[in-house]
Amino acid sequence: MAFCSWAKQEIHRDNFSPGHYACSQCEYPLFSSTEKYSHHTPWPAFKNPIHSDSLAKKLEGDQQESSDATAFKVLCGKCSNPLGHEFIKDGPDGVGSRF
Repeated sequence: MAFCSWAKQEIHRDNFSPGHYACSQCEYPLFSSTEKYSHHTPWPAFKNPIHSDSLAKKLEGDQQESSDATAFKVLCGKCSNPLGHEFIKDGPDGVGSRF
C-alpha cells in the first residue's frame, strides 16, 4: 500500500492489516504494519522505519543542531519524496520517535 496522501481523510490511519507501507512515488518500503500504532492525529503513526535507509531526514524550520531538534522533515530514502515528519519523544508512551 502507498504511504499516506492527505485528501480530506486519511484512509491508512485506522488500517492495521498486515503489510508494508511504501513510498507513493517509487514504491520503496518505508514502514511495516508491525511498527504502526494508534495515535490521536489524523495520520498513521509508526515507531520505526522498515530499513535503516528507508528514510532521509532534514532539520525542521530554524533548528540549527540535531541534538536540539524536536522534529525532522522526513523524505523517502530512495527518491526524496516528502513524507511528513519525525517527532522526537512523541512515540508510544512518550518514548522514542513518532513518524
